Amino acid sequence: MLTTSCKNRAKTKATGAVGLIKKFECRETGSTDVCRMNIRKACVAGQFYPADPESLHYFVKKTLLGETEKRQAKGLLVPHAGYPYSGETAGKTYDAVELTGKAVILCPNHTGMGAMFSVMKEGCWETPLGKVPVAEDLAGDLLQTCRYLKSDESAHQFEHAVEVQLPFLQCLKPDIRFVPIAIGGLDFLKLRALGEAMAEVIKQHGPVQIIASGDMNHYENEKTTQEKDKAAIQAMLDLDEDRLVEEAGRRNISMCGLGPAYAMLVAVKQLGAREAFLVEHATSARASGDFSRVVGYAGMIFY
Repeated sequence: MLTTSCKNRAKTKATGAVGLIKKFECRETGSTDVCRMNIRKACVAGQFYPADPESLHYFVKKTLLGETEKRQAKGLLVPHAGYPYSGETAGKTYDAVELTGKAVILCPNHTGMGAMFSVMKEGCWETPLGKVPVAEDLAGDLLQTCRYLKSDESAHQFEHAVEVQLPFLQCLKPDIRFVPIAIGGLDFLKLRALGEAMAEVIKQHGPVQIIASGDMNHYENEKTTQEKDKAAIQAMLDLDEDRLVEEAGRRNISMCGLGPAYAMLVAVKQLGAREAFLVEHATSARASGDFSRVVGYAGMIFY
């Protein structure tokens, strides 16, 4: 069974052939020399999501509803638990936006490895669906612009929170390139500086979406989690990153994506975002049937 816990850092590796599923083409895109030399192998395939390419295709396809009115989003909040728990919410969220060719994926650092703000600046990431290249030009400019960012691959070696986003991106935007950033700690002055730096760099690079990978409240009952998540979600709907932090502290909301969400909100507002939309909020009880100890999942877009 796939865990809802962000603390389960499975270290298994998986490989698989590349395949197709009807209208959703999932093809290998990482064909550069750098990708062949510097490949971050899948570490949670078979744990958080299927290791078999056909099974993975099938699952992702089920979550994509073929939404026709897609928004031009500047940022997204997407959950990162095991697919049986949060995969439906993640798929609906990605399906609601018109994806650009580049993305910055921010995630919490669950392993404690690496620098506080860790970037993998080159190479590619491999999933059972193929390879996804790092946007090396974008990564380089971010490193030059934000003094808190460090080139550090160790933080990403066993981190699941970026990896689980990639199969959705591969199926919806096969030629996408991305920059993974793992965030350790909650220094909000530095997170604001990161958000401002992302906005500055993205203005120079053209359309780049910022994906904050994060789950909501953890391990309380359904009623409590619904109440806590509602307060955090409303702060994000109001594009108020400071109120989000205030609510999380005052209500003791164990939102593991607080840092990524904060930096993303800072950036998208500077990029012109004026509205937000909640695609879906759910909890792990939908899959497990256990309402006594749940994890909350929110899919949101900012435009």
